Amino acid sequence: MQVVNKESIIGYQIVEELGLVSGSTVRAKHLGGDIASSLKHLVGGEMGIYTEMMVKARQVAYQKMLDEAEKLGADAIVNVRFTSSTVAQGAAEILVYGSAVKVEKK
Repeated sequence: MQVVNKESIIGYQIVEELGLVSGSTVRAKHLGGDIASSLKHLVGGEMGIYTEMMVKARQVAYQKMLDEAEKLGADAIVNVRFTSSTVAQGAAEILVYGSAVKVEKK
């Protein structure tokens, strides 16, 4: 499945729009990691445990979006966007969404 963050795919034309597809996940901080990250915050540097948490969250949300598009019979997803928000203290949601389409080679 082709996934792009623009409205078209070079060499293809959209022949059918199947609708909006999305995937999301909510992840919470780990207490042990939170203590270690607090120390990093004092001295500076990347908070690796949070970086890793967000990378995994993006992967999970992305796969959920792909699964939804496959159920619709999509060949591609266009206009893909990622967003994040805080849903509770210490928890963040990652959302990815786009338009599922059928495409043909030009």
